[in-house]
Amino acid sequence: MSKTISIEDLPLNRFHNLLTVRSAGGSFVDGYVLSIIGIAMSQIASALGLDVFWQGMIAASALIGIFFGGFIGGLLTDRLGRRRLYFVGPTLFFLFSLLQFWVESGSLLFFYRFMMGVAVGIEYPVATAYLVEFLPRQYRGPRLAGVTIMWFSGAAAAYIIGEILLNYGGADAWRVILASSAVIGLALFCIRLGTPESPRWLLRKGRRAEAEQVIKHAFGHQYGIQNLPPEPVNNTLSFISLLHAGYGKRMAFITLFWTCCIVPLFAVYAFVPRVLEALHVQGQWASLGSVTITLLFVVGCIVATCSVNRLGRRSLLLHSFFWSGLALLLLGWQHDSSSAVILMLFGAYALFIGGAQVLTLVYPNEIFPTEIRACAVGVGTSVSRIGAAIGTWLVPLSLQDLGIEKTMYIAAAVTLLGLAISWLMAPETNQLDLNDAASLESNNDAFVSNTEVIRERN
Repeated sequence: MSKTISIEDLPLNRFHNLLTVRSAGGSFVDGYVLSIIGIAMSQIASALGLDVFWQGMIAASALIGIFFGGFIGGLLTDRLGRRRLYFVGPTLFFLFSLLQFWVESGSLLFFYRFMMGVAVGIEYPVATAYLVEFLPRQYRGPRLAGVTIMWFSGAAAAYIIGEILLNYGGADAWRVILASSAVIGLALFCIRLGTPESPRWLLRKGRRAEAEQVIKHAFGHQYGIQNLPPEPVNNTLSFISLLHAGYGKRMAFITLFWTCCIVPLFAVYAFVPRVLEALHVQGQWASLGSVTITLLFVVGCIVATCSVNRLGRRSLLLHSFFWSGLALLLLGWQHDSSSAVILMLFGAYALFIGGAQVLTLVYPNEIFPTEIRACAVGVGTSVSRIGAAIGTWLVPLSLQDLGIEKTMYIAAAVTLLGLAISWLMAPETNQLDLNDAASLESNNDAFVSNTEVIRERN
């Protein structure tokens, strides 16, 4: 039986659960690191004498770092292996989190947070590639989606811890707030000790004995490399050649829908207190609103994770973009409404954008083959962060020059553009095994395939 059963059809075991915790832990740190700056920004601006330009630059610095980290992480993860890159992110998190405690200038803080963004960019391709290459088929979507839940859980923790430190830490509380991510960076490094290399990557490199050993360790001594489904694409094909072979359309879809998903989210999320203030939500309403909205992001991702197999990837994505875009439109229209109405609409956006958010990690890991999977995730991460960084930098300027109403309308337009792109390009990969989902010959693929090029190069 062990010679015929695929490891993608095996039930979850202790190894799967441990690997999920190790990968999702990175997402928790990412959410914490990227969100904590919003809590401390007012104190930072006052302590370091930052103008609007530098506030926007520091808020966007990590996103700029993700752009470079995604490219570097994706490329190196496919070339050097998943395991080596698995410890780079936690090391950078720990080091540059600590350095923030002693920072004395806006330019130096920009650099530290830029390097932390590089760490985040590296995390996306390596952590998700690890997961998708080990998980059984029926758990692949929910577990990858669950990584996004941990991102928003980290963001929620950042807001809760940040608010506590801000209220009781005095004038220099911002230093402790920024340095607090060193603790979870160190914890992430420790829990990842002992993680083996991906057997799919090892096979691509011709290291069959090592791949056999990893499979036996993860699934039991009765299993081996014969239980891995054979992959259809030759490992001599490069990232560029695969794009020309038909995967270019998939790369375009990933980068476009991912960008439209995160531009409004990061741009608004980095300045939640400022945005709520512009919407006339102040005092205790603003503090409560910031934490509540963050928790609703978590709830939205949990709902989406539970629905990703039931609704399917494509349907979930379309619904997510439509209803979250509508919420942003109503926020622009009702910008002068009561605090309760504003928070309700913001909460609706937080809930509905969860579907698109979880799919930013599911889709790119499913629709690309092993030899370029991490690189594709890295490119998607990097390109999408260009728009997110620009949007984040422009939020203070937009609030100042255009006002909150037009700022919300712009965010809604970007979200609804994501809806149009997804309607035209999103495939359905639900219930496909990993090789079929990544194959250009899949009947469920919404893209125009050039399968003859693949056949010729094999």
